[in-house]
Amino acid sequence: MQYIGNIIFLILLVAGFGLFAKSLLKIYRNIRLGHEINRNDRKGERWETMARVAMGQSKMTARPVAGVLHLFVYVGFVIINIELIEIVVDGIFGTHRFLSSILGHTFYNFFTATLEVLALLVVIGVVIFFIRRNFYGVKRLTMKELFGWPKNDANWILIIEFALMMAFFMMNASDFILQARGVFPEHGSFPISEITFVPFLEIFNFDSGFLMFTEKGAWWFHFVGILFFMNYLYYSKHLHIILAFPSTWYANLDKKGKFNNLDSVTKEIKLMMDPNADPYAAPAEGAEADVPSKFGAEDIFDLNQVQLLNAYSCTECGRCTSVCPANITGKKLSPRLILMKTRDRLEEVGRNIDKNGKFVDDGKKLLNDYITKEELWACTTCNACTDACPVLLDPLSIIFEMRRFLVMEQSAAPQELNLMMTNVENNAAPWQYNQADRLNWASEN
Repeated sequence: MQYIGNIIFLILLVAGFGLFAKSLLKIYRNIRLGHEINRNDRKGERWETMARVAMGQSKMTARPVAGVLHLFVYVGFVIINIELIEIVVDGIFGTHRFLSSILGHTFYNFFTATLEVLALLVVIGVVIFFIRRNFYGVKRLTMKELFGWPKNDANWILIIEFALMMAFFMMNASDFILQARGVFPEHGSFPISEITFVPFLEIFNFDSGFLMFTEKGAWWFHFVGILFFMNYLYYSKHLHIILAFPSTWYANLDKKGKFNNLDSVTKEIKLMMDPNADPYAAPAEGAEADVPSKFGAEDIFDLNQVQLLNAYSCTECGRCTSVCPANITGKKLSPRLILMKTRDRLEEVGRNIDKNGKFVDDGKKLLNDYITKEELWACTTCNACTDACPVLLDPLSIIFEMRRFLVMEQSAAPQELNLMMTNVENNAAPWQYNQADRLNWASEN
């Protein structure tokens, strides 16, 4: 019976990490539904970008207040969970503050005191974020597209993080009093708990038995809470905690505004311009005709894997939408919503595969069923959204591929665009006048 707690701990640990691994494998499978794209070039630049943007939070400083608070929460929460190593060892073997025997008395005191200070910064950050999100009225955080689950999800994460930090302080405060009473050996320094929670506990003069129950209860709450938080990530926008790293690695390093050309179209144009070429010649032996099955993107299967990774990595912060000139002027387009809808469709396809073992046509597409033509054509392709994203996501590339499908597969460009392309074809200029009249403006004076 004395090992029942250790057995329960081990079962929860294996189940928690097993479910988390299963979720990651499902995400990986869904991302691989897109077509491959080669983004393994310029490795040195990619490592530097990932370290600077994902780990160093460099783009968060564009909004200093939010950037500093996010740094508090990000750094604090990540470093505090290093303590999970100690929790795992203590839980499996029944020890108490295992790292104290490894780090030594002085360094362990420094370690635990640092964790306490970081935990306080996390609490400050999440409280301000909660107030800011719900009461301060930041426009990009109160838009209609965040109503319902997106807003609740953001709030739940803040509440969970706050609760985990409170359990952390309660555990340390109970431990501190028990150490002072000689129940536990003296290990660790708890400056924040000693100032805040210890006086509260001492007011009621709880006996050592109750404090041991409180310490162990807070310890279990912290451990189970971490496992819950970890598995909740799959359903949350906070997947960016993990996916921001591969997203910044595979980010487009070319200059903004440089669009990709289709090799098949380029070859076709060169063939048309070559008077000696035989347009009906068969491909050389061993060569494959480089013609895509579809131009542009109608559904998630037509997007590349980095674009699908971007959809999962979106933090829903709305920085992209807040600088989008189309959105600012009242158009329907929201770059944030483009990524959110892509993720929703990707998840729907994933559930379809889970149910049937393979994808069975459900009569839906990303185009029209999720993202409308009105949204797509409202985009000015100015790249403000990609420049503003704190983790280098590229909603514009999805918009561009879907517009390419509309033009090249459905001939469904807006009338103004069709008129411009007709003028280019007939007049070698986007304006509707004869080439012979192009210089008339110069002779008017």
